[in-house]
Amino acid sequence: MPQILRKFLYRFMALAILGSLTTPLVASAQESGLPIPRFVALRSDKVFLRSGPGLRYPKVWIYHRRNMPMEVVSEFDTWRKVRDWEGSEGWVHQSLLVGSRHVIVTDDSITLYSAADENARKIAMVSASVIGRIEDCPANMNWCQLRFGDFEGWAPRHGFWGVYEDETVEG
Repeated sequence: MPQILRKFLYRFMALAILGSLTTPLVASAQESGLPIPRFVALRSDKVFLRSGPGLRYPKVWIYHRRNMPMEVVSEFDTWRKVRDWEGSEGWVHQSLLVGSRHVIVTDDSITLYSAADENARKIAMVSASVIGRIEDCPANMNWCQLRFGDFEGWAPRHGFWGVYEDETVEG
């Protein structure tokens, strides 16, 4: 067999073998089976956002806020592509995310009320960029019960980010 044909066959066989090896690896990726998109929160005070799903990808952002809500928009193996409330996207390892539900105030401020009614007693004004926990958010209501530190109350479903329009969340 001529040498050039032999080199071609070796290369072809090597590509065929490599191709068959990578197919099962992709198929065995550990996707969570949870709905996409969905909200999660950052587990720690220092989380790196990367340009791709792996440690070899450069860091594009560093978050310094535990419990900051993030939206998972894609999954690959143990990595989650997330979006923050300002629209920045990147990849975070799943171990740096938790399923607890939090919100971040996106308006200048929101008002917490003692009941899901704007005529109810006002409990607190919460400033922009403050992170709080969702206690209850019924789908059939335009209100969510939120906790910011020692203050717990109801707020209309606008002025904060971390819950979908008709989503039910039970804290």
